[in-house]
Amino acid sequence: MCGRSLSRVRALPALSGIFGSGMSSGAFAETVLIHFSGHDAPGLTAELTAILARHDVSILDIGQAVVYEAVSLGILIGVPSGGSFVVLKEELVSHANHLGLQARFTNIPQDALQHWLHGLSRSHFIITVLGRAITAQHLSRVSAIIAAHGMNVDRIDRLSGQLSPSASPANACVELAVSGEPSREVSMRADFLAAAHDLCIDIAFQRESIFRRNRRLFAFDMDSTLIQGEVIDELAKIAGVGDRVVQITEAAMRGEIGFDESFTRRVALLQGLRAESVYNLLGTIPLVEGAERLIRTLKLLGYKTAILSGGFTFFARHLQERLGIDYIHSNELEIVDGAVTGRVLPPIVNGARKAELLKQIACREGISLEQVVAVGDGANDIPMLNLAGMGIAFRAKPLVRQNTDHSLSCLGLDGLLYLIGVRDRDLQPDETPV
Repeated sequence: MCGRSLSRVRALPALSGIFGSGMSSGAFAETVLIHFSGHDAPGLTAELTAILARHDVSILDIGQAVVYEAVSLGILIGVPSGGSFVVLKEELVSHANHLGLQARFTNIPQDALQHWLHGLSRSHFIITVLGRAITAQHLSRVSAIIAAHGMNVDRIDRLSGQLSPSASPANACVELAVSGEPSREVSMRADFLAAAHDLCIDIAFQRESIFRRNRRLFAFDMDSTLIQGEVIDELAKIAGVGDRVVQITEAAMRGEIGFDESFTRRVALLQGLRAESVYNLLGTIPLVEGAERLIRTLKLLGYKTAILSGGFTFFARHLQERLGIDYIHSNELEIVDGAVTGRVLPPIVNGARKAELLKQIACREGISLEQVVAVGDGANDIPMLNLAGMGIAFRAKPLVRQNTDHSLSCLGLDGLLYLIGVRDRDLQPDETPV
């Protein structure tokens, strides 16, 4: 394969059927927004909707939220022609009082209803705010940007266990669903980027789509993405050429010289290094914070995983065995007679090769590239980051952050779970950060 809003709730899919099958909004005698609020308890929604069912009203929209045991339930109803809302209202008020809830009723004029219906066709976006803690200052800045661009907040969810965790390190995350004009997207991204820099948090801005909810493959760079360091730099230290290799590595990661040239020059400096010294490096470079939890969770959810690395196969294979990675593609360090020759077996896995391999894996898995998440930190990762449906610069160089739509710098790698909508409460207790 190779505007104004009637409520802060989302429209139900059934709404299009109500107005798309020949029945117009004028078919109702009244359109009323009912809002219940109070202390949450089991069965509240069931009892209230049972009353609506007995009166044969049409539910046009519904939404409910609970914040610290306080419930807010909004229901937009259409009272059929010939019907009366008076009796229904009295019954709802009486029963709400019995349940300890307050009930508020707002009649919606036809022009306001039509305005709302028109707004359902607006573009929808997901804004994810991530940090070690999420404060009022963070939410104030983010919501101010949303308002400044004429966007409407439709929903706010807390994805992390807490927003001000006491343990360290810890994760905090809030997700906002917003709607508005797509022409605002570019300028909003720029404002969020500036806010993230000023506040030392991460802010992801995605279009809401079927693909966002149906990612199937995560592809990772290895060095400085899955592991805390560069394998070639560690080998160079053992070989006594560490400073020379680091200089070339840093220039390449900044995009100042081509990857193939820099890689060839660095590997040549390893000539003569004994094989046992190479393999002794296994297990000595730790995983990046959150990497193991992320991969374990992705496997649990049925995602495929891949390592597409400009590093070495011997280390990528080690991670594959340890983490259960499905695909690995990296460079084969040539070892002859127990020593490194200073060469790699072609083809070199550079930026273009990573992008091509990503296409091949997606094709083999029978998925769209929109269903792929790619993660990396260096200039040679940019092609695959831009090719994937979601490309994420993880603790990346400035050049990479500037050339990708998403970046994560404040949390560990498991922070990526929030970007695909996974909540801490969705996971087992031993999978959830404090």
